[in-house]
Order: sequence, then structure tokens, then C-alpha cells
Amino acid sequence: MADPAFAVAAVDRDQPYLSGLNPEQKRAVLATEGPVLVLAGAGTGKTRVLTTRLAHLVASGKTTPFGLLAVTFTNKAAREMAERVGALLGRPTEGMWIGTFHAIAARILRRHAELVGLKSTFTILDTDDQIRLVKQVLEAHDIDEKRWPARLVLSLIERWKDRGLGPDMVPREDDQSLGPRRVVDLYRAYQERLLTLNAADFSDLLLHCLRLFTAHPDVLGEYQNRFRYILVDEYQDSNVAQHLWLRLLAQAHRNLACVGDDDQSIYGWRGAEVGNILRFERDFAGAEVIRLERNYRSTGHILGAAAGLIAHNAGRLGKTLWTEGDAGEKVTIRGVWDETEEARQVGEEIEAGHRAGAALASFAILVRTGAQTRAFEERLITIAVPYRVVGGLRFYERQEIRDAIAYLRVIAQPDDDLAFERIYNTPRRGLGDSALAVLHTIGRARVCSLSRAAEIVVETDELSPQRRTSLRRLVESFRRWRGAAESIPAAEVAALVLEESGYTAMLQADKSPTAPGRLENLQELVRAVAEFARLAEFLEHVSLVMDAATGNGADMVNIMTVHGAKGLEFHTVFLPGWEDGIFPHQMALDEKGNAGLEEERRLAHVALTRAKVRARLYFAGRRLVHGQWQTNLPSRFLAELPAEHVERQDSFGQTLGNAGRPNHGMRRGDHHRVIAAPAPIAYQLNPAADGFLPGNRVFHQKFGYGRVRAAEGNRLDIVFDKAGEKKVMAEFVQKA
Repeated sequence: MADPAFAVAAVDRDQPYLSGLNPEQKRAVLATEGPVLVLAGAGTGKTRVLTTRLAHLVASGKTTPFGLLAVTFTNKAAREMAERVGALLGRPTEGMWIGTFHAIAARILRRHAELVGLKSTFTILDTDDQIRLVKQVLEAHDIDEKRWPARLVLSLIERWKDRGLGPDMVPREDDQSLGPRRVVDLYRAYQERLLTLNAADFSDLLLHCLRLFTAHPDVLGEYQNRFRYILVDEYQDSNVAQHLWLRLLAQAHRNLACVGDDDQSIYGWRGAEVGNILRFERDFAGAEVIRLERNYRSTGHILGAAAGLIAHNAGRLGKTLWTEGDAGEKVTIRGVWDETEEARQVGEEIEAGHRAGAALASFAILVRTGAQTRAFEERLITIAVPYRVVGGLRFYERQEIRDAIAYLRVIAQPDDDLAFERIYNTPRRGLGDSALAVLHTIGRARVCSLSRAAEIVVETDELSPQRRTSLRRLVESFRRWRGAAESIPAAEVAALVLEESGYTAMLQADKSPTAPGRLENLQELVRAVAEFARLAEFLEHVSLVMDAATGNGADMVNIMTVHGAKGLEFHTVFLPGWEDGIFPHQMALDEKGNAGLEEERRLAHVALTRAKVRARLYFAGRRLVHGQWQTNLPSRFLAELPAEHVERQDSFGQTLGNAGRPNHGMRRGDHHRVIAAPAPIAYQLNPAADGFLPGNRVFHQKFGYGRVRAAEGNRLDIVFDKAGEKKVMAEFVQKA
């Protein structure tokens, strides 16, 4: 029975907090009893539904604030939810449990820590502490950490924890052998070590709660009786452990309302399980499913394009976003010659829009990978347009880029002590602070740089033989790299340094989720160096770029990854790099197959629905990879966009007919074809791209005249009169 002090006599459907809700939103608020799944598409007002539902449960006398549990995925969302509910009720939300999964689980665990072998004062370890602990376990079990990196072992353990599996629950087929030991043995030892330290990691917070609830029904009953109504935001991002935790808490009253969007489940790489939302009706019998499909953000054409794209996913519950607003502009698709032209065109449109009165903050450039930001950052700096990289560092501020540039600085300028000090022990060479102190001492005594001091030290006995050997190898490497810099292109020098220094190998051995992106950033750095003849020219360019990037201001263009843009919206969105291998990303396809493809398609759906008025898609005909030009096929997602909602343009912005639509009967691996680097010619896409037949006489602006030998979709095999046989995209040739 609800506390009458919080009850309001009777709430009819005309209460002020219900005004302005559309019929589906109101239904989601008023369906208070039993399990409810609110499928809330992008821009359909799900946050308003959540907060209004919480306020209604209290205002209608269904429960007190003490009987409510609201779970979010970020602390910021939890704070905003509490503030909005308080504003609707006209009083603070004291007593209401609103927080993230981990925060609420930690709160419960503090009260019952002894029941799982901890003290209430237990420490929650961060990632660095976890890695150190795993290293101790590896050493205790006589396992070579170089062969089996601690990050790899930790990632396997966390994967099991995300699935709610303790060491005794791991299926044997999921286990792996690490020489004399199996990973599950290390997992068990790791957990025992945590208990000895009176510590838990973040994944333990849910795992210990599951153990607590299953082993102690009285404790579970206490929280089941307390939380009469449970609400969960962003349910599509929940993992298996979180799902099991919710099921246990909701068993008594079954008043569980989950709000989410299966079409926006994009975090599978960090444990999210889209199956939680897809199986909701099976897991919670009698569940009511309410679809929020009316979109208040985007125009009709943007929604139509996004709906047509996501409809190709088989693993979804299904809904169709619509709007009462205007159809607006069609989504544009433009093919360009390379990433430089891509960045130039985006920059020009931003300049034109800003001159017409649009705020810079209304523009967003959304990239699939962080490495793509570099070309856009440099272009915006060149045209003096301020920008911010949201959710990350600017390209040249990233740790791996600063480290790589430090190597190049020491090659070009041996007296650069700051650069030398940054990388003399990166990757680790056994040269710690004591070795650096010796170099500083000699440098002051001889009035010389640290690099010169290192050359002196390797011929003396100030360092131990092992450290002296490591330092001698580094000194010899810099001599070799300086010699190479005099005879080979700057980009080859950069690639050589990253390989021979061990920096690339260090990141390849790093099994953290960020490592692949950091490796891509280094590849992008090599591409940046390739634009300059000498290292000194590149380093001067970087200095100027960093100096120009120091300005601050509120009105800036937004650059971010699509993952980082979830939940945001912008007037105009630029979506570059829609090419197979980039978007969808090849790693997702290689690791997860069709499941990876569907998650990539959901990510593309999220990207499109960030746009309110304009969405601009780009694909480039070639990109520089490891110093060689690589041809790219347009993303298969482009062919899945409904023709009535898109407008295809050539590289000059001229509208193409449907004949210019890319054909995607490609084979896996086609995007890896490498060609020699041609001159940067501005190509005009051919409107009749798919109309070529074997025997047709054609003209290519680089290779000249030739005859089509074979045609497969928009891929042509052409025997050119002077250049010989080449494989080219049909968009770049014309009938002769």
C-alpha cells in the first residue's frame, strides 16, 4: 500500500505532466502494471516518457519514491533524470533510487559485503589496478606475460563476467589454454586475490550481486519488496549479467519497464547483448510492447533513408519512424577522388553555411574511426574554421601520435631533449628513471643533449650491462633512421621507425578495445607524413597545426565518431568514408560475420538519424594506405538506401540519375586492391556507370583510351591502349 503522504487523490489523464504527450507516449506512461517494453526510435521523446512515467507513479499514488528504481547507463543521465522528475513533481526525489547499474549494485553490495566475502569498505579497482593484479597472477603461475599479455587475459575474464559467469560456471568450450594453465584457473586465482585485497572490479559489482541474490533469498526478497516499480533506460545496451540482475529484482511484482531501441544497439564490442531486447517478450511473459515511432527530430527524407537501410537487418523487432514535418532535402551521396577532396568539399559547405548565418555548432562531421578526423582537422585549420573533437583528443594530441612524432623529432633534431625523454623507454626497454638521471647528469656535465649523453654512456660503465645494451640499440637505431631519412621518402622513414622501434608491436600485443583504433591512427599519421617531401617540413607543419588549434570558443564545428554521437542531434551532418572496409568496418565483418554487419548497419542508422535537416554522405575512390593508393568500393549500405529519399551527385555536386547508383555485387576483399599512385585529378563521375558492356570503347582521364574486357557491376576490367590491363570503377570512365 502506498504511503498516503505521497499519494495524490486520483489522477486522470488530464494531469499537467501528461499534457503534450502523443497517444503512444501517454500509453507508455500509463501502462504501469506488468512488464512493458517501450521501443523508442531515435528522436521520439523517450527521455520525456521515462521521467513522466516516474512522476506519474508517485503522483498517482501507485508507490512512494522509496519504491522506485530507475537504472541508466551514465551518471549524467541519472542526474538529469532526477532533476526532471523533481521538476514534474514539484519536490526533490529523495528516497528514489536513480543511478547506473554499477552505482546501484555497489550500493547494495556495501550493505551486504560480508555475505560475498568482502568488507563494506571494499575498494573498486580501476583498469590499471586490474592489469597489475593480472600480471601478479600470471607471474605466480609461471606464465610469460609477453606471450600472454595481461590485457588479453583480463578481456577474457571480463567477457565471462559480463555474461554473469563466475569461475565455476565457465563452459569448458569457452576456456583457453595458456601453456601449462587454463584461463579459468587464472580467473579463479584473480578472484581469490581480489577477496584477499578486499577489492572488486566494476564487473564484480553485478556478479557479486547475482551471487548474493541467488544464495540469499531473504536479501533478494528485501529488494524485491522495496522496488515495486523498476524502469531501465537504454535497455539495448545491457549485457547478460545486467539482464539477469533485473530479472531477479522484478520477479515479485513484475512491474519492469524497459525503454530502448534495438535499431540503436551499437556497443556489442563492449559486451552489450542486443538479444536482451529481442527476447523481452519471451523472458517476461505477457509483456506489453509499445512502439514510439513519431520522430520530432529529422525530416521525412532522412527518416525514409534511415528506415530503408535498417530494414535490411533480420535481427530486429521492427518499427517505422515517421514525422508530421516536411519531407525536407533528400539525403545526398557524393563520390569524390580521395580523402583530401572529401575534406575540402565538407569544409566548403561549412564555410558557405556559416556565411549564410548558420552557427558552426550546428554542423557535425561523424566518422566511423578516429583516424578519419585528421584530414578534416587540417582542412578546417587551413580555412580558419574553429572546431572541437567531441569525446576525444584532436588527432595530433593523441598519445600514440605524440609518441610517434617524438621519434621523428629526435631524428630531425637530435638535441630535442623533450622528445627524447618522452620515448627513450617507450616501448619499455628497461630504461627507468635511474637511467634517465644518469643521462641528465652527463648532459649537464658535458653541456650536451640527452641524445649525445646516451652516445657517451653506452661506452662507459655508469649503467648496468643490460641497460647499457638497451640504450646502445636505441642509439644505433637513431643513427640508422637518420641515414635512411637522407635517402628514402619521409613516409617510409615514419613507417620504418614505428616498426623497428617496437611501437607497432606494442599496440598489436595490447588487447584493450582502444588498441585497434590507435593502430589506425598511426597508419593515418604515415599518410599525413606522405604529403611532405622531408621530415622537417612535416614537423614544422605539425607545430603550426597545434598552434592554430589552441583557440577556444563556444561556436565550433563538431567532429566525433558515430559511436560518440549517439543521443546527439545536429542541423547538418556530414558522413564521410562510406566505403566497404571502413563503413562497414572490415574488423567487424571479420570477427563477427553477419552479426557484425548488422551492428554496423545499426551504427549507420544511428549516424543518419543524428541529422535534423541535412545529411551528406561521401565515399572516396581511393585512399592512401601504407604509402600506396588503395581503391575502394562504395559502402554496400549506399545501395540499400531507398532511391526516393536520396540524391546522388558527382564530385562537382551535380545530380546524377539512378543509373549513377553504385552496384554492390562485390566479393569479399575487393576493397583491398592496390594500384600505383596516380596524379591527383578531379574526376567527374559518369552518370551511366552501370551501362558498360564487354567490347565498349572507353576513356579514362589517367589511363587514356581502352576497351572493356569484362564488367561486373560497377567494376570493369579494361585493356588500355598504353597502360595495359587495369581494374577500375565504372564511375571514372566515359564511353569513347
